[in-house]
Amino acid sequence: MADNDDAPVRANGTASHAAAAAPRRRAAAASGGRRARTAALKLDADSIEGQVAQLQQDLKSITSTLGRMGHTAGDELKSTARARADDLAARGQSVFESAQDEFGAFERQIKDTIREKPLTAVAGAIALGFLIAVITR
Repeated sequence: MADNDDAPVRANGTASHAAAAAPRRRAAAASGGRRARTAALKLDADSIEGQVAQLQQDLKSITSTLGRMGHTAGDELKSTARARADDLAARGQSVFESAQDEFGAFERQIKDTIREKPLTAVAGAIALGFLIAVITR
């Protein structure tokens, strides 16, 4: 396989120099091709590293955003729970006060009845005592 355009034949007619230069040119061309491929791979690697760095930054940003959202949702849940607990405590206090008022009214009514009819109250107490004694035997 003779290369016609590898090297021009010298004027003195010797092709030995041209033949010796041809493999060097082929090696240089192959080396240049390897360099080009290496440069392209390096560019691809740099591009991939840049993309990975960008993805890492995006993930950190997403994590931060989700953390803030979770914190905000937690705060809202706490405030809602506090409001409901306060409401339930107020209702419980209201029911307790109402029960105290009812019991106080019932107590006053019994005292008034005992003052108006003391003998009936004593007879009722004796009857109630007798019933409790019979039941507990």
